[in-house]
Amino acid sequence: MLAAAENLSDIPNRIHQPVMSVEVRDLLCERRPLRIIDATVGTGGHAAVLLQNSPSASCLLGLDRDPHALETAQARLIQFGARARLNNADFADLDVEARKAGFDQVDAILADLGMSTFALDDPNRGFSFRYDGPLDMRMDPSEPVRAYDLVNETGERELAHIIYEYGEERASRRIARAIVSARSRAPIATTGELRTLLERVLGPHRGGVHPATRTFQALRISVNHELQSLQRFLEKAPGLLAKGGRICVLAYHSLEDRPAKERFRELGREPDFTLLTRKAMRPSPAETADNPRSRSARLRSLERNL
Repeated sequence: MLAAAENLSDIPNRIHQPVMSVEVRDLLCERRPLRIIDATVGTGGHAAVLLQNSPSASCLLGLDRDPHALETAQARLIQFGARARLNNADFADLDVEARKAGFDQVDAILADLGMSTFALDDPNRGFSFRYDGPLDMRMDPSEPVRAYDLVNETGERELAHIIYEYGEERASRRIARAIVSARSRAPIATTGELRTLLERVLGPHRGGVHPATRTFQALRISVNHELQSLQRFLEKAPGLLAKGGRICVLAYHSLEDRPAKERFRELGREPDFTLLTRKAMRPSPAETADNPRSRSARLRSLERNL
């Protein structure tokens, strides 16, 4: 259990607005869950909704790689006392964490794969090209490899591969060539420097997707091994569900959504499971108007029958 956040008065300014919380609540709380795992608890938005709408005897295990997010989550969930337990861990290891916490068979599992707003908006974390800061992008600050290291030390061919595979960027070779050329003169140290280089290679932003978007996404995914962790989570999580238990996954781009869709469809063909969302659920127009960052969300759910 983490120590309480130092400045509780600052918590409202750091809270991430949970995406599709009504839909998640309706899917996961319909069966009145007693044991819940929020595998990517972030700042605790979904966790608070789930605990508020579950029996008073229910309890929740929240996991996250980001210790800064967990501090905020703990302050947000303090009202639930011992019903909320938070651990600093990768959701790829949820089976190990579940066993340690006594959550071997659970009624609900949630994985929201999106970045928390306060992490994105912190220039010191280096996740966003909208702010100038160090090229970091680590969800877990104890990890050794930063985006800086990938940008300045990875070979041109491998760098192009990362940008293409994880960013689906067609100009990946041109971008990698420009990065290698620029770093030969001086290291690319900040998000602002990388953004300027990408705008020079791809042209300035003229509406639509910013030219830096796909490359920043690719670097973040690579630094944090996000797709590898997702694959491990998808393999392990369904086996933790009790009879009648449900799992929800919220994805925000095709690289995340595709593995969830394929895994759930595969399990849905077996007698042990029922696919609850044959097509991904999407946020309402009212939600996307209120929270534009939710517009790409896709929600999928699966139930265990036996």
